[in-house]
Amino acid sequence: MNEERALLLGREKIGKLLWKFALPAIAAMIASSMYNIVDGIFIGHLGAYNIAGVGLTGPFMNLAAAFGALVGVGASVLCSIYLGQKNYDKARIVLSNVIILNLILGIAFTIVGLIFLDPILVFFGASENTLPAAREYMQVILIGNVFAHMYLGLNSILRVSGYPVTAMNMTFVSVVINIILAPLFIFVFHMGVAGAAWATVIAQTICCLTLFYLFLRRDRVVYLEKDKFHLDKHIIKRSFSIGSPNFFTNTAGCFIVILQNYNLLKYGGDLHVGAFSIVNRIAFMFFMIILGFSQGMQPIVAYNFGAKNYDRMWKTFHLTIICALSVSTLGCLIGEIFPYYITRLFASEGSALDVSLIEITVDAFHKNMIMFWIIGFQVIGTNFFASMNQPKKALFLSLTRQVIFLIPILLILPPMIGVDGVWFAAPLADLLASIFTLLLLIREYKLQKPKL
Repeated sequence: MNEERALLLGREKIGKLLWKFALPAIAAMIASSMYNIVDGIFIGHLGAYNIAGVGLTGPFMNLAAAFGALVGVGASVLCSIYLGQKNYDKARIVLSNVIILNLILGIAFTIVGLIFLDPILVFFGASENTLPAAREYMQVILIGNVFAHMYLGLNSILRVSGYPVTAMNMTFVSVVINIILAPLFIFVFHMGVAGAAWATVIAQTICCLTLFYLFLRRDRVVYLEKDKFHLDKHIIKRSFSIGSPNFFTNTAGCFIVILQNYNLLKYGGDLHVGAFSIVNRIAFMFFMIILGFSQGMQPIVAYNFGAKNYDRMWKTFHLTIICALSVSTLGCLIGEIFPYYITRLFASEGSALDVSLIEITVDAFHKNMIMFWIIGFQVIGTNFFASMNQPKKALFLSLTRQVIFLIPILLILPPMIGVDGVWFAAPLADLLASIFTLLLLIREYKLQKPKL
């Protein structure tokens, strides 16, 4: 019965299959994003400098996510390929390697982060107004970093091994615990921004331990075995190769946010950093829904690529693109039409500082979200190549947006037109990267057309 779960990836109707795998991922992403938004609302009402300070930790979070993606994304795609080949022993070795690698990388990241925390935050753009909140938040997040890495990696393997609903439920549990504990710690126990961080760490730790228990059970295709609990050089190399586009995307995102914060502080001020944090939280929600479709697509594409069912693979891609573009277009419209009402959730008009934050954020929404409608195409296209075990092409596409276009634009545009150059940089990079993605996909389709 459990083997049949994996085999459905090559048999069931694509629309039904995509919905089956994407819906749990999307629901989990929405729940996670909603926590991010609710958390921002709680922190925002502690003061404008608090939300700006926590917003400055974005590069830290991107860097942690980069190492998590290097292991988790690559391993989950590789696990799907092995399941498509019915090589279940290899799939179980992948699971063991996910645990070992996350343990090593997670501990190393925590130690380095805690030792050099203040200099890193200052490098990220923290000022005397925002450093205290940023430090208070990240000290707690780094303590629980290992559990965060492990939880995300194990949940990815659980999802692609035939249990997407269970994986979704684990994310729901994490979010519910977060939403319950955050206001309790922040407002009842008066723990400030550290309370929000502790809520996140506790929730992820509970879910991480639950996932360990699930993988110890042998009533599924992929489970933990003692004799397979060792590092496998071949699996590590392939996992890192497949996960490298996501790793470099997140790493590039880290340095891009640093560059954005630098320009925002130089041409605007601390409140512009706070505005950027608010806009990012909303954009992130829609981006995560698109990523949910991508995650739903990946096991289907990877399985059928492994099984050489190329027609099903391309049909899955076409349907996913339509869904992703619909979501990104909706996000663009909401950001352009309702920016004031969204911003008021994060800031009251009780002080002149908060009023200024609202005005700056509304302006940022109008300029930063103008090309958001096209982002779905670039995200799905990049992950499509990763799912076909073509990491070099996926890496190139991920770098087009983040490195090849966005960094030069951020270096050139702000000195020319000031803070508006920061707001318009991402839309321009999205447009150019999507054009490159389209060209590469057309070329790939022509190469594979004889096999369809």
